[in-house]
Amino acid sequence: MIITDNIRPKLEIENLLPAREKIHNLFMEHVMKQAPGYNKLMEWTVGPEHEQVPIMPTPAAVGNIMQAIAKEENIEVVGVDIGGATTDIFSVFTKDFIFNRTVSANLGLSYSISNVLASAGLENIMRWVPFDINESELRNMIKNKMIRPTTIPSLLEELVLEQAIAKEALRLAFEQHKSFASSLKGMQKQRDISEAFSQSVSGETIVNMMTLDLLVGSGGVLSHAPRRNQTVMMLIDAFLPEGITRLSVDSIFMMPHLGVLSEISTKAATEVFRKDCMIYLGTCVAPVGKGKIGKPALYAKLELPDGSVFEEDIPFGEMRLIPCEIGQVAKATLKTHSGLILDADRKKELTVDLHGGKVGIVLDTRGRKPFVLPADKNERISALKKWMKVLNAYPEHILS
Repeated sequence: MIITDNIRPKLEIENLLPAREKIHNLFMEHVMKQAPGYNKLMEWTVGPEHEQVPIMPTPAAVGNIMQAIAKEENIEVVGVDIGGATTDIFSVFTKDFIFNRTVSANLGLSYSISNVLASAGLENIMRWVPFDINESELRNMIKNKMIRPTTIPSLLEELVLEQAIAKEALRLAFEQHKSFASSLKGMQKQRDISEAFSQSVSGETIVNMMTLDLLVGSGGVLSHAPRRNQTVMMLIDAFLPEGITRLSVDSIFMMPHLGVLSEISTKAATEVFRKDCMIYLGTCVAPVGKGKIGKPALYAKLELPDGSVFEEDIPFGEMRLIPCEIGQVAKATLKTHSGLILDADRKKELTVDLHGGKVGIVLDTRGRKPFVLPADKNERISALKKWMKVLNAYPEHILS
């Protein structure tokens, strides 16, 4: 029998960490110790003072480095690690740095690819494909990937299809994560007089995309995409970041190792993560709200480090990519139209610094809440091609 602290000592307080640690320890002691070679591994992981260095499952280690980055930089973070069999989502939100981790064990791009098809549906996958394709061809491609999970795309069309499936796997995993990362159910929130008539439902997700500062991608399809622009496209389409969000990718899949290192030296782990592991891709600016295609949505004036100025009143339903290198900052003036908002304070005008990256600064006026693709197939394909050309995601010939 294992005794731990009460998981809900008071009605309004949830205390899950002690129970989680006990369950984790039981897993390590009674499951992992049965793995071949585990005892030998324990002999190798002894510190300089003969102390036992922790051996951690990959999701737990990645969660460690996510929390370390969030606390050190005082930011809100969402991280994703998409693999062949599972997709793990990590988030750190609110001023209390509330951490949540979910493992979607049935969503992946090789062994679990058929589950993505079953969960998302064929239509949701095909909506991201910028060319006409027979449904049976797509099903055959997915089934072939399932029975030959270690194969990689050999044709450009296959790459586009795999990245379309990745968007849906990421979207589904994130939806599961948001439902798990929620406030206490059955509790009334403390309110001031201004909120008296807007009591939100208890048990709602604490994942607030409007306050999110950094989105980190990891896993083969994101880290090893032929173009970083494709990684940006997948992250934006799958997670639909709102307001102003920096995008980055774990270039060499070092996050698990640095998560373990953070148990010994948080400073060393975060420094290596920033300098040798994480590649900043750029910043996404995405106003939230509805609009009409072609009508003005976002006025943007960016003063770039080279002295040039980007200035445009961008219509609704468009994307723009402004080159801005890693380490560079653009001085931006942003104004929205038609009820669109830019931040959690519902501001329609901001003067901010936008950080560049390997890809640059993306201005996305396709709308949020809702985000709607054209219902007509030909219109949708035309829109996808236009956006992918703007982001320089694929060679021109496949988008012509």
